[in-house]
Amino acid sequence: MRNSVLLGAILCLIAAVSWGAMFPVAHEAFKHIDPFYFTIIRYGAVTIILVAILLWKEGSQAFRFEGKGLHLWFFGTMAFTVYNLLIFWGEDLLGEPGVMVASIMESLMPMISIVIGWMIFKNNPHLFTLICVLVSFIGALLVITKGDIQAFLSATDHFIPSVLILIAVIGWVIYTMGRNEFSGWSALRYSTLSCLLGTLTAIVIIAGATLFGYISVPSGSAIETVTPHLLFMVIFPGLIALLGWNVGVSLLSPLNALLFFNFVPVTTLFISIIQGNHVTVFDLLGTVLIILSLLSNNFFLRIQRQTNLQSHLS
Repeated sequence: MRNSVLLGAILCLIAAVSWGAMFPVAHEAFKHIDPFYFTIIRYGAVTIILVAILLWKEGSQAFRFEGKGLHLWFFGTMAFTVYNLLIFWGEDLLGEPGVMVASIMESLMPMISIVIGWMIFKNNPHLFTLICVLVSFIGALLVITKGDIQAFLSATDHFIPSVLILIAVIGWVIYTMGRNEFSGWSALRYSTLSCLLGTLTAIVIIAGATLFGYISVPSGSAIETVTPHLLFMVIFPGLIALLGWNVGVSLLSPLNALLFFNFVPVTTLFISIIQGNHVTVFDLLGTVLIILSLLSNNFFLRIQRQTNLQSHLS
């Protein structure tokens, strides 16, 4: 039992750190290649590897949709088309500040899931949880606006990319929630088939954009230059984070796993400082507020669950 908990903690930590590191790495890559082809090359490789692993582990029968093909395509599109394309597009449009904005938005996923559950599924959260949600969004606003909300709202070159990133993050939250519809499937099977369908959708969109001249195919030299970045993105934020997180959640429980989201903005902040990127006091303050809100809500839920359990037993 203790070994499985330790393994789950290590997997969730690696996943969170990998997600935090992917935005500074992607920012460097975008100096040589556009975010669309960068994403497709990255997840095209991830898809091929996942398909091979699933075929080896579970056989050809694991590729049957079992009447859930449309739902699987929808959730895969939310994650591997909406999330992957929009979050890196928004980051690229924002330039250097986009590194922290994308990371902060990603760390808001637990809070966004609470809001979606409240508004759509009528899962009314406790008042304390809503306060934590509010504090986390204030923290995100500090990072995104750099303390000047009026200037941010009036500048479309900042506002629109930030909205793209927010839509992307919501897409990944929906994908995560969709896992409940495939509870009888292994994490590998759900990850692989959703990644396959979502990436194929993204390829069709990018092919169309290329055909109509909106984007262009990167040169061989550009791809060669970003190969180290692509290798990192395929291995860590792609394969290890995607599979490791799903396995880690099953070993720790979602409540415990959510704590590791605190490492996403911290990792991004640390790498950004090492890279020499400009980090403002609003980046630091916003990150602290989000971490405090995540920790506070997690501990509150633990206490509430323990209280409910004790009252049930008595």
